[in-house]
Amino acid sequence: MRLVTPGDSAPASIHRYLLPHEQQVITVRRHPAVLMTPIAFVLGGLVVAGVLSNVVVGSNGSLVNWIWWAWLVLLAWFVWKVATWSVDYFVITNQRMLLTTGLLTRKVAMMPLAKVTDMSFQRSMSGRMLGYGEFVLESAGQDQAFRVVSYLPYPEQLYLEVCSMIFPTSDSSDD
Repeated sequence: MRLVTPGDSAPASIHRYLLPHEQQVITVRRHPAVLMTPIAFVLGGLVVAGVLSNVVVGSNGSLVNWIWWAWLVLLAWFVWKVATWSVDYFVITNQRMLLTTGLLTRKVAMMPLAKVTDMSFQRSMSGRMLGYGEFVLESAGQDQAFRVVSYLPYPEQLYLEVCSMIFPTSDSSDD
């Protein structure tokens, strides 16, 4: 099973990091569950701002303005988190794994598939309910570009696909 068909192309922000002879196999964005905490803060802040503005509406009108400005700052932080999530990708090619992060400052971490000596995935209770997991990668080298990749969608499928690439069978005629 392929999560990205060979005819599909990676997003333009990812394509520039692929080598000419590489074939992308998997390209996934982190699971939207990574946004649960920012959503909770924005909604909680909205409730707190509404309650506080009703409590202090008669005593100090300028304080109400500050309350709502503080909530707008919280909302701007949320928009930043969503924008950052929208450009973060985990890409697996036929030769390496890439983790691209960052909106203004782009960070690309890479690990060759040949260097991966051990890989496991973990799923928390919320991860099992919402459908995400975390990969833990070990390599032969001392310094690793990345070790843990969290909030990955379809973790079982990704795990099986990556393991079949890292540890190919002797009969690889189906590729």
